[in-house]
Amino acid sequence: MSLLRQPLLLLARSERVKKLVSTMPVSAGIVSSYVPGESTESAVDASGALVEDGLAVTLDFLGEDTLDAAQADATVAAYLEVLQQLSERGLARHAEVSVKLSAIGQALPGGDRIALENARTICRAARNSGTTVTLDMEDHTTTDATLQTLAELRQDFPETGAVLQAYLRRTEADCRALAHQGSRVRLCKGAYSEPESVAFQDKLDVDKSYVRCLKVLLHGGGYPMIATHDPRMIAIASSIAADAGREKGTYEFQMLFGIRPEEQKRLAGAGETMRVYVPYGQEWYGYLMRRLAERPQNLSFFVKSLVSKK
Repeated sequence: MSLLRQPLLLLARSERVKKLVSTMPVSAGIVSSYVPGESTESAVDASGALVEDGLAVTLDFLGEDTLDAAQADATVAAYLEVLQQLSERGLARHAEVSVKLSAIGQALPGGDRIALENARTICRAARNSGTTVTLDMEDHTTTDATLQTLAELRQDFPETGAVLQAYLRRTEADCRALAHQGSRVRLCKGAYSEPESVAFQDKLDVDKSYVRCLKVLLHGGGYPMIATHDPRMIAIASSIAADAGREKGTYEFQMLFGIRPEEQKRLAGAGETMRVYVPYGQEWYGYLMRRLAERPQNLSFFVKSLVSKK
């Protein structure tokens, strides 16, 4: 694990640094590499361009750890707006939305109930628009609550997707529980700072866990969503899929907006379903810092953006 990862993850929660960085325009340097814009229109425009390139999309209205009910309501409204625009522009077949429960009220008093009802509202709008919702996973303290909300949502909206993080020690068991017919599961490595008691700390251990989880999901009855930029993991996933008798289209690959775009197009050109995670909105700071923690080599570009800021 990079020596810079932990400091960068700590910076993601620093209000002082956030205040400085958040004065940067979204078009500045490294920011625009990961976030196509702050408005719904910019996100939908970016989605349209990706769809034209043969890619699928999942949209994330950025925000998390919401402690204000009005902000949670505003986040729900933002999702309803983007779903309407996707429908109006004929993009809903190719674009879904990803939702963090902490952004729609999970941390409020009575938050599990509030988040569930808000998620239901978004799921209903997504279904009416002809698309789906995936519940993003956050730090380990919310995993059980998120999976419980997922189970309740799936009673009415069985198409709702789950996210599991391979660096958590519990995740292989969670994969087994969710690898059933009709279950959509995104497998990622994980991007939060977690204690050793609950998460693997060594990169090799995380990679091994990821492969074990891939085997469970690809040999299961659900629809795996393989979220990785690692060429080795992509090759391993393709091999496991072949061994499991999986046809293309019965699983998909996912990558973040702005990372390995040529590989994204290559996979799509090879007949794979390739979905791009597109974040947008004003609350991009925490997201950006986690991306830098994953790829610290980008830190020099980020610093140049800060230095050149007017």
